[in-house]
Amino acid sequence: MRSFTDIKDLSKSDIEAILFRTKQEKKVIAEKSSLDIEKILLGKTVALIFEKPSTRTRVSFEVGISQLGGYSSVLQASDIQLSRGESISDTAKVLSRYVDLIIVRCFEHQMMIDLAKNSSVPVINGLTDQSHPCQVMADILTIEENKGSLSNQNILWIGDGNNVSRSWVEASSIYDFQITLCTPKELSLPIKFIENSIANGANIKIDYQPESAINNKDVIITDTWSSMGDNSINKENSLKPYQVNRELIKKARKDAVFMHCLPAHRGKEVTNEVIDSNQSIVFAGAENRLHVQRSIIWWCLKND
Repeated sequence: MRSFTDIKDLSKSDIEAILFRTKQEKKVIAEKSSLDIEKILLGKTVALIFEKPSTRTRVSFEVGISQLGGYSSVLQASDIQLSRGESISDTAKVLSRYVDLIIVRCFEHQMMIDLAKNSSVPVINGLTDQSHPCQVMADILTIEENKGSLSNQNILWIGDGNNVSRSWVEASSIYDFQITLCTPKELSLPIKFIENSIANGANIKIDYQPESAINNKDVIITDTWSSMGDNSINKENSLKPYQVNRELIKKARKDAVFMHCLPAHRGKEVTNEVIDSNQSIVFAGAENRLHVQRSIIWWCLKND
């Protein structure tokens, strides 16, 4: 049994195994249908715990579980005893006796870690305030489908230093690509985290100026300026210069692609001209959440 907690907890061979299976299943679906993929969840049930609202995470996992032959039990955190003081460890131990896999989308990263530590079935991190590994796995697949090997890419993260950017930095410690972090200084990722990532092999550049940071970039990635549950002061004034618009993206490579994990706040972090352009692979990335998550489930359940 193994849980899918963070990108940093995976090896390159783990990532490549997940992506290889995903590509093979996508071929089967394209040539035949989803009915022809292996039903690894036949007779199994998956619990999905949600503290945060969700569109892509909930629907992609529910559809993927169904395609794999399994059943979903969706649990809003407010509807279960966690909201009334039951411990995470007790919740994990009880759910482990009912279901074969647990997926959690929550605020505190430690909640997901504690679930994984106390569960006797695999736990998948569907998002926490600290990381979003499912999204980055789907993004890697989408880049490789549209741009070639990840190792050949020069990537720009622009905007808020958030959970998705953190998972991207973790990926850069595993793969040989350069990532430039372009955020306001006051919204950057913790310097200790960046230093530790560099020590672990990450190729990171820091550039606080969008016009110079975007030069020569192959992939431009941004996200919403205010994550769910973010109760900090309004960031919008600090982030306005980091909007990805037509004038800014012109400074990237001509064949650069644009990515966003959604939901997008059009007119804020990105303009309609960019997200709806031929350079945008945003919606291909959203679809790939479904495909890659089926393979994450397979990775969690397979026995080596």
